[in-house]
Amino acid sequence: MTAETSQTLDRGLKVLKLLADTDHGLTVTELSQRLGVNRTVVYRLLATLEQHALVRRDLGGRARVGLGVLRLGRQMHPLVREAALPALRSLAEDVGATAHLTLVDGAETLAVAVAEPTWTDFHVAYRPGFRQPLDRGAAGQAILAARRHATGDPGYTVTDGEPDTGACGAAAPLLGVTGIEGSVGVVMLADRVPERVGPRVVEAAREVAEALR
Repeated sequence: MTAETSQTLDRGLKVLKLLADTDHGLTVTELSQRLGVNRTVVYRLLATLEQHALVRRDLGGRARVGLGVLRLGRQMHPLVREAALPALRSLAEDVGATAHLTLVDGAETLAVAVAEPTWTDFHVAYRPGFRQPLDRGAAGQAILAARRHATGDPGYTVTDGEPDTGACGAAAPLLGVTGIEGSVGVVMLADRVPERVGPRVVEAAREVAEALR
């Protein structure tokens, strides 16, 4: 810690990061051990975070990330969109298909940024705000593949007939971006995804990840 930083804020952010990395929550004792501070400090941190709905505690006393974090995340979408659009536009122009950045929102995927090619006669209409179940479509399946390969690179995923019959898609997950779970992909009017598109989508996903770090 330097003279210009706040130790309390630093600890509060560490609490949020620890809670975000677990599905089952953490007790005050567990947080105390991981932070290296006494339980009284943890109680105060949790009480403050609870006031802002950033943390909630269940009946068993385990602390979990609160809904306030989701609201903050939604407010970040415009910034994420701005950072991702250059890579998405380049991808759309290169492969002649609609490119999109999709993030996880609960059990669904949510398209937060879309770029359409300017030179094609026809392309798939795909708008920001489009949702579908996480296990449907290339975007969600790429995210699920990244979860299954937590320590490696799952490459890209291709689908056909999703989200619409006569369309196909390819997507690659965002890797190495703290606090963001998503994918970059394309959807096109074709029977199958051309071989060159998959690697190009992976490249675009890496470009977007770099822009978001």
